[in-house]
Amino acid sequence: MGVLVDTSIWVDYFRGGNNSKDLDHLIDENIIVINDIILVELIPYLKMKKQPKVIKLLHEINRIPLNIHWDEIIDFQVKCLNDGANGVGIPDLIIAQNSMQSGCKVYSLDKHFRLLKQILKMDLYE
Repeated sequence: MGVLVDTSIWVDYFRGGNNSKDLDHLIDENIIVINDIILVELIPYLKMKKQPKVIKLLHEINRIPLNIHWDEIIDFQVKCLNDGANGVGIPDLIIAQNSMQSGCKVYSLDKHFRLLKQILKMDLYE
């Protein structure tokens, strides 16, 4: 089982934040994975900051394919709305779906994933 590292963790890592040691451990264990949504969120900023080596390294991480099932995303959104979680964005729902399909845990600082853990019974790396 891999750990899908969300954008919030990468941003924290690049800034030398509190989660750097945890991510270093996951990297050393070679269990991190990434998907195209997370890459799309990270790479434009890294291009602006002229970080081609970091971009190259991100592209070398095992990438899990996105198989978006829109009807399931709609069901997820309905469950969130019924549970009072009105601010969960579609990208987060897609990341949740992707992690569940791939049997991965999500590692994130985003509070939406804590809500999704309760509502959708997805796995988080904690």
